[in-house]
Amino acid sequence: MANIPSAQKRARQEEARRLRNKSRRSAMRTSMKKVLKAVKTGDHGQAQEAYREAVRVIDRTANRGVIHKNKAARHKSRLNARVRSLAG
Repeated sequence: MANIPSAQKRARQEEARRLRNKSRRSAMRTSMKKVLKAVKTGDHGQAQEAYREAVRVIDRTANRGVIHKNKAARHKSRLNARVRSLAG
């Protein structure tokens, strides 16, 4: 544990950010799983709706710096490919 007051404050802030980021990352993964589940059932309409929600969550996660923008783009692209495969 840090001894200097500023380092103690920094440690408290980092822990709070870690927990916030953990929650946001978890929400993102859950939204992605909902898309994959809808794709697995073969319901195109439900998959599209889940995809739209997942895109919002993924973008929000990237904008807040929890994940990199390119990682967000990669996830969205791969999910979209799965959803489009149902329409074909």
